[in-house]
Amino acid sequence: MANVTLSLDDSLIKKGRKHAQKRGKTLNGLIRELLSKEIEHKNTDWLDHCFMLIDKAKIDTKGIKWTREELHER
Repeated sequence: MANVTLSLDDSLIKKGRKHAQKRGKTLNGLIRELLSKEIEHKNTDWLDHCFMLIDKAKIDTKGIKWTREELHER
């Protein structure tokens, strides 16, 4: 495993260490985990957020139903 040097603000490091400690990790482990999640895994948070917004929307079609053809009509 290669070493990387990062330049971070002292207060960010302090907060990061506390955050990592609460999760039973080192700052190094936390950064490794977060970077791995960001790079290696598909980030579908935006999709989950879209579905949550759709679920929260109070849209009433008043019983109107559309066919597939009507929805895709140009």
